[in-house]
Amino acid sequence: MTADIAGFSGGKGTGPVLPTRRRLLSMAAGVVLLVDVGTKTLAVGLLAPDRAFPLLGDSVVCVLTRNSGAALSMAANRTVVLTGVVLFVAITVAWIGAYVRSPWWALGLGMVLGGATGNLVDRFFRAPGPLRGHVIDFLAIGPTPVFNVADLGVLAGVALLITLSLLGFPFNGVARTSGPHAGS
Repeated sequence: MTADIAGFSGGKGTGPVLPTRRRLLSMAAGVVLLVDVGTKTLAVGLLAPDRAFPLLGDSVVCVLTRNSGAALSMAANRTVVLTGVVLFVAITVAWIGAYVRSPWWALGLGMVLGGATGNLVDRFFRAPGPLRGHVIDFLAIGPTPVFNVADLGVLAGVALLITLSLLGFPFNGVARTSGPHAGS
C-alpha cells in the first residue's frame, strides 16, 4: 500500500501515467540540459581551442573542440542529417516518456532526452549556422575521444535503460510473469 501512495507501483488499472513520472523525466532532462549548456559555456569562455588543461593529471583533461559529426566525429560531413536524426530521437523519447509508468525508465529516458537536447542546442545555435552547428566537446578521459556532459547523459541513460531491460524492470510498471498462468 505504501508503494502505491508513493507512486512506485504503476500496476495494471492505475489509469493514466502519474504526473510524477513525467515530472521525473522532465527534471532529469532539464538537469542534464542545464549542466551541459552551463559547462559548454564555461568551456568556450575559459579554454583555448585544442590546448589541453589537465584536471586529474593526464588521466582527465579539458580540451575545447568543435565537433561537426556524431560520436567519435563520424559523419562529419553529414551535420544536417545528424541534426534531423537527433531531433527525431528527442521527439520519440519525449513521446514515449509521456506513457512511462516506471520511475526508473522515466529517469533513463529523461537523461537521454536531456543529452539529445543539449547537443541539439549546439546544432541549432552554434556556428556555422542553424542545423549545421558544431557541438562543443571538452572532456577527455585517457585516450578516449573528446566528449561533453550531453554525451555522458545519453550514455548513462542508455546504459540504465539497457540494464532495466536486462533485469526485467518493465517500462509500464507491470511486473513480468513467468508463464501464462502465473499468479492465478
